[in-house]
Order: sequence, then structure tokens, then C-alpha cells
Amino acid sequence: MKPRIGWIGTGVIGGSCAGRLLDAGYPIAVYTRTRAKAEPLLARGARWADGAKELAALSDIVFSTVGYPDDVREIFFGDAGVLAAWRGEPVGQDGARRVYVDMTTSSPELARQISQAADAAGFDSLDAPVSGGDVGAKNGTLSIMVGGGETTLKRVEPILQNLGTNIRFSGESGSGQRTKMANQILIAGTMIGVCEALLYAYRAGLDLEGVLASVSTGAAGSWSLSNYAPRILRGDFKPGFYVEHFVKDMGIALDDARKMNLALPGLALVHQLYVALMAQGGARKGTQALIQALAAISQIDAFREDAAK
Repeated sequence: MKPRIGWIGTGVIGGSCAGRLLDAGYPIAVYTRTRAKAEPLLARGARWADGAKELAALSDIVFSTVGYPDDVREIFFGDAGVLAAWRGEPVGQDGARRVYVDMTTSSPELARQISQAADAAGFDSLDAPVSGGDVGAKNGTLSIMVGGGETTLKRVEPILQNLGTNIRFSGESGSGQRTKMANQILIAGTMIGVCEALLYAYRAGLDLEGVLASVSTGAAGSWSLSNYAPRILRGDFKPGFYVEHFVKDMGIALDDARKMNLALPGLALVHQLYVALMAQGGARKGTQALIQALAAISQIDAFREDAAK
């Protein structure tokens, strides 16, 4: 018998992931703050729950993919949250300990707090942030970085295999989040490189499609270059991952680094550039829209329009 799944958050990543589990035959209940976002899943057979507590009561394993650490804290610790539902009832319908899996990119410290509270109440938790964006979520090719108990991961792994092709145990609770922070630091540096290279090629009068064809298979090749640069050239700034969420992630990484007495000047610079992009109205655009902030600095006002031709 497949475990009953509860899914909180049906945005760019969560909606596709929940849909893949429906396709795999898992019974799923969903909750999101805006019910309309869940309607495609409900039409395919998912069950609606009026809040995290109600959803948890219907579930053996709860996944969350929400925006911010404060959202995670409310979902788990709130009066109408997962902990309130499972305190006193830590064992699911399948006779095993219930599991809360947070796939939000969130605070390592919050992941540890959740783990401690879950263990005290008799159930388990994992922090399991992902990388791969909207494409990875749709295709089930996400990279999933897992912190918590290795035994708990083995129980949940058959479910995660429907969502990702690279599922890695990172260590104790919070380690999944810290692995994701390393991922975000890498992406931050790569994205500024992609955008600056395109701006340079544009100002030099080069054929941008030709430049991409030349460099994408060499030493400069990367996932971001292959997936985001073509979107930039099309003038496509729709979100595979929101700018405002990336700013949140970089802030978490910088805060954690400060606690380690670690300087990350490159990350700090990219963070400020993305903050500037938010100030220009780009909070809900995709992270590839960084090029618009950099183009504004260099007064390349026509970059988007010219590059999209």
C-alpha cells in the first residue's frame, strides 16, 4: 500500500512535483494559500485540505515547497500546523512513523529545530531542498539534497525517485539546506558570468547565437548557460525560479557564512545586484532577468529587444 502523501505549496516546483506523484499512483491531499493554484491537481484527483493541520491528519508523509523560512515555520510549528496534527499521533495509517519533508530552500537552523521537535513528538523529518528549476520539476530530473536520518531517507527515497535523478544524503539535519546554499553560491557566480558575457558579446557586435554555440560545449559550459542564456536571447524572463526567492536564498547563505566568520564577497556582490533588480520591479521575474539590471548599468536599454530578434 502506497503511503498517503500531503503536499503543501503548488507553485513552479511544487505543482509539477505533486503532479508527478499523482501520475505514479500516490493518494495525494494538497493545500496552498491560493486554492486556484491547486485546481489542476484537484481536477486530476488530488484531495483538497483546508490548512496544514487538516492535510497532515490525512497524510503519512507531508512535503512542503513554499517560499520563505517564515512560511515553513508557520506550516510546521503554527497552531494549525503539522506538529499540532501529529503530536500524539506520530504513526501513520501504514504503521510507520510519519515523516515531514521540507523541500523549501530554507534556514539550516530552522531545519535542525524542526528535526528536534519532530523527534520529541515521535515522528521524523528531512530537509530536502532541490535544484533543477521548473524544467527539472516537470521532467523528474531534480537534484535533491537531503539532511536528516539516513534510515528515514531510505523510507522516503522511492517517492523522491519520481521527482529527481540525483538524490544525495548530505548528513545530519540542516545539511541538506547547507548543500543547497553551496549550490546557490555557485549559481550566483555563474549567472553573473552568463549575463556579463552576453553583454560583452552584444556590445562587441558579435552574433549572440554564434557565441553561445561556440562557448557552451567548452570549459565555460554550464547548466545555467545552456538553460538560461537561450531564454535571455528570446527575451523570455518568465520564472523558472523567482528573483525574490533567489535573493532570500543568498541572504540565508550570507547570514550562515557570517556565523562561520567566512567572507563571500562574490556572493555579496551578486546579492546586491539582484536586490537592485527587485527595486526595478523584477522580483517575480526569473533569475535570468539579472541581465536587465546589468544592462541598465551599462545603458544598454535596447539589449532585450535587439537580442530577441
